[in-house]
Amino acid sequence: MPQVYVAAGSNIDPQANLARAQMELAKIYGSLQVSPWYCNAAVGFAGQDFINFVFGFDTALSVHETQAQLRQVEALCGRPPNAPKWAARAIDLDILLYADLVLDEPQLKLPRPDLLLRPYMLGPLADIAPDLRHPTQARSIAQLWAAFDPGAHQMIAVRPAATVSPCR
Repeated sequence: MPQVYVAAGSNIDPQANLARAQMELAKIYGSLQVSPWYCNAAVGFAGQDFINFVFGFDTALSVHETQAQLRQVEALCGRPPNAPKWAARAIDLDILLYADLVLDEPQLKLPRPDLLLRPYMLGPLADIAPDLRHPTQARSIAQLWAAFDPGAHQMIAVRPAATVSPCR
């Protein structure tokens, strides 16, 4: 079964929305590997700070079915399907890696190109999958993270929400 890694982020009631999304995703995929949660400044627009983390899971679903499931969870958690890219959001779920698949489609590029540019994606991925090899860089996630400028974008570890109600 393919192993999938997904970045999760929110800056609208982030503790509640991320916990809800994690709960919904666990219903679909079962056990999730979950990185620590990090607070960081918004990127690409002026707005409230985000909380981000990365989770991994195995799935028998295709990459497109997995992406559709993620969009359904986003909708359950309050994100409209036509939400602007550079704006505040209740939830954002982006596939970073789907096994070693390399894909270049208008709506899905894998590995996710900004994985190597965004510490709030790469750092949490290194927390849970340091030995994983990046499909196009021929280096491990830990090696890529070690080469990243840690001062480029400050991340502060935060505790996840303890309890939460379902999205519905």
